[in-house]
Amino acid sequence: MRQAAFDSRGSHIRWTEVPGAEPARVYLHGLGSMSAVYHAHIAARPELAGRRSLFVDLPGHGTSDRPEDFGYTLEEHADAVAVALDAAGATGAELIAHSMGGAVAIVLAHRRPDLVSRLVLTEANLDAFPPSTAASSGIAAHGEDEFVETEHARVLEAVGPLWAATMRLADPRALHRSAVGLRKGSDPVMRTLLEGLPVDRLFLQGERSGELAGRERLEAAGVRVRTVPGAGHNVMFDNPDAFAAAVAGTG
Repeated sequence: MRQAAFDSRGSHIRWTEVPGAEPARVYLHGLGSMSAVYHAHIAARPELAGRRSLFVDLPGHGTSDRPEDFGYTLEEHADAVAVALDAAGATGAELIAHSMGGAVAIVLAHRRPDLVSRLVLTEANLDAFPPSTAASSGIAAHGEDEFVETEHARVLEAVGPLWAATMRLADPRALHRSAVGLRKGSDPVMRTLLEGLPVDRLFLQGERSGELAGRERLEAAGVRVRTVPGAGHNVMFDNPDAFAAAVAGTG
């Protein structure tokens, strides 16, 4: 495990690193998750082994610190990841990012293009104000204190044991502020940023999640969109073969 201070108080963002060939692959998780839990089984596959791999936990999540005075906006998450990549010397990295992590990766690629050479986005949030059925909207619908004091425990029960196993490690306030930041989106919004990025961009959509909104416009902007059969939101669990092939660039 490695760490780097990302704010003036010395709070640390942490990541687990596997050595290997460059460019590095950097894995980013979604809201209430952890990178290694969702991606280590993919990075270890034969078609992906041998590459330097960083499993980064966003501030407030997993093994990273959770400062109370941090905003946890998409921009602040992206800047913290940039600190980690600078400390690791990982320039021109491939970012493999899931859900909220995908939104963070897009913002990072926009703010620090020197750090990113490729984006593999899995069901990334592209728009502000997602539908009420989205987890971020459900969390953000409550006030921060209300969520911390009463709703956090209910959410842990509702999301099921797999997601709860990592969500319970996230700081409740950080979880709420991250959800609020994700719901607000970036400015310009993530979809607009993604369309204009001058890097290789692949978007993976689970078949069970339905058609990706605005797919034709994304493809016209050079974003390759692939629907992964038999998969829902967690493509890396539902169809690991297809997911690994997409990351390797062979599928």
